[in-house]
Amino acid sequence: MTPNDLLKRFFGGDRRALARLISIVENEDPRADSFLNEIYDHLKGAYRIGITGPPGAGKSTIVDRLVQNCRQAGKTVGVIAVDPSSPFTGGALLGDRVRMTKTELDPDVFIRSMATRGSLGGLSKAAQDVADVMDAFGKHVIFLETVGVGQSELDIIRTADATVVVLVPESGDSVQAMKAGLMEIGDIFVLNKSDRQGADLAYLEIQSVLQLKPVRGEWRPPVLQTVADDGKGIDELFRKLQDFYHYQKERNILSQKFQERVENRVRRYLEEQILRKYWSPETEKQFQRSLKAILERKKSLRQVLKEFAP
Repeated sequence: MTPNDLLKRFFGGDRRALARLISIVENEDPRADSFLNEIYDHLKGAYRIGITGPPGAGKSTIVDRLVQNCRQAGKTVGVIAVDPSSPFTGGALLGDRVRMTKTELDPDVFIRSMATRGSLGGLSKAAQDVADVMDAFGKHVIFLETVGVGQSELDIIRTADATVVVLVPESGDSVQAMKAGLMEIGDIFVLNKSDRQGADLAYLEIQSVLQLKPVRGEWRPPVLQTVADDGKGIDELFRKLQDFYHYQKERNILSQKFQERVENRVRRYLEEQILRKYWSPETEKQFQRSLKAILERKKSLRQVLKEFAP
């Protein structure tokens, strides 16, 4: 299939063309830049919702339920579910997609599982480009579910328009420790599995931590209790997401988010290119020699850092 044929089918609404284009972008195929250039003018401003939180909090189930709400509201949906990479193949384990059984057969819902491939920020490096592809395809709402590794999942705030932090009653003892991480980035907090013992105490602890959080603008992040397996509390979460969308829209925050997202992506790309040009095979050899010198106490760490400073 020629690139023109692929784009024609893509803009014609062909799901297989969408899947093919996402694979090209995710695998850093040499054709990816050309395709991303072609689709850029077709971005429609899909609302990007990040779902993050520790492993086992029920993020995938919540996404599955929210997708159903979106479809009932007449919105088409894209889901990017970032799974842990296999240490052997680099591929995704696809656990999240297995749990999204209620929506994956809907022709207006497109779910893509992606591997982190070594990224420590909770999202795959290609996740933002894939979100652009789904946006250009015409998806109204895009969910980005992070891998679920805790405080390091801060990429999401630079990627999503709204960030939902999902916790469980067992998170209560560690909420204080999360103040500088997940607790700082949430626009909406969800205490899932709230039918478990200790849920009321965890709810109060989350509320108390948020009282210490600096307020960004007039929006005060709500804390909602859900039991996603039964659908309890999901309608309220969907309404809060709608409220937050209107809050952002009325204050031009979405435009600011887009500008910040573009700036961060350009900076990140330039940093990668600079490092790639600077770190030659000879530099790597020199680094290994210097590392050996540090371990043998022949040089200090500071000495080596100055040697490598540009």
